[in-house]
Amino acid sequence: MNISADIRGLLQYVPEFRGKIFVVDLDWSEGEDTLKAEILMDLTALQKVGVKLVISLPEAMTSSFYDYSTEVEFRVSSAVRKPDSSDVIEVLERGQAVMVSRQDELLSDVLIDLSVQLSAKKIIVVSDGASLIENGKVVNFIHISKLPPAEVNSAILAKAREACIKGISRVHLLDIQQPGVIVSELFSTEGVGTMIYTDSYREVRLLREEDISEMLSMIGRSVRNTHLVPRTYEEVKENISDYYVMEVDDNAVGCGALYEYEGCAEIACLYVKQSHEKTGYGADIVKFLEKVASDKGIKNVFALSNRAATFFMEILDYSEESTDYLPAGRRQRLLESGRDSRVFSKKLS
Repeated sequence: MNISADIRGLLQYVPEFRGKIFVVDLDWSEGEDTLKAEILMDLTALQKVGVKLVISLPEAMTSSFYDYSTEVEFRVSSAVRKPDSSDVIEVLERGQAVMVSRQDELLSDVLIDLSVQLSAKKIIVVSDGASLIENGKVVNFIHISKLPPAEVNSAILAKAREACIKGISRVHLLDIQQPGVIVSELFSTEGVGTMIYTDSYREVRLLREEDISEMLSMIGRSVRNTHLVPRTYEEVKENISDYYVMEVDDNAVGCGALYEYEGCAEIACLYVKQSHEKTGYGADIVKFLEKVASDKGIKNVFALSNRAATFFMEILDYSEESTDYLPAGRRQRLLESGRDSRVFSKKLS
């Protein structure tokens, strides 16, 4: 385990989570003792970074949950409240988590309504097999617009959709059988369960001036290894409208640039952080830049690379060309650079 990387990943979320309300709908009866201990440690970690917690439990399980909480010094009110209690905010403000009793299924209408009233940032459902599985793999995140039609949704997905429609921007569906599942989900950009969301969790956008230093730091490793052309802060700032950054959960994970020429454009400065390789983000950035080019009426794009032939030709359907394909000025700069880059091109529809 890379402890320093884990700490860095956690720290980037602390300012975002501090002071926010998370509603945790917990199927406490499904967990074994070791898993219950893991859940309480995860909830304690959230509480220590300033998250305000509302814990929804079957009424018969509230005493067991309270007993476990004392073992890890989790601050929770011993009084069990109804999901529509008027004093929930008061308890949260004094630094305690709130237990509310659940009479029926997970993600009940009453709990969703309470979450909306509290302006909760998230609802987190922790139950056996709650995550969405496709082709044997967990679907880590899915926009509400991409959910299966209501008639083929599972009950929990239908409820998650309802919660999003009512105003909860993110609903996390987590498998209680996975140790440390809450922290693993919330303190990483990819997560381990299924997050259903309504906001801009993942997007490619134009680079802003305040992003430049972060972008240069991000691509530094690839520049050092001669895979990317060196760029200065001033050069990027002067041509900032050419550059784009991919954000996942408000964290930059990749970048790219689109340089326009007469009748064509170059896709350049393409980079995805090492921690996010094999996620498909590189292809997503290229496809976004292709659309930008197409929207501008550009019919052909090209890219230069000395190591990404498989990526461009097999994944993105580019063709390899000779350097004669390049605009004269770009070809001259390539020759002067001494780089052994290959040329890949694509005709846009």
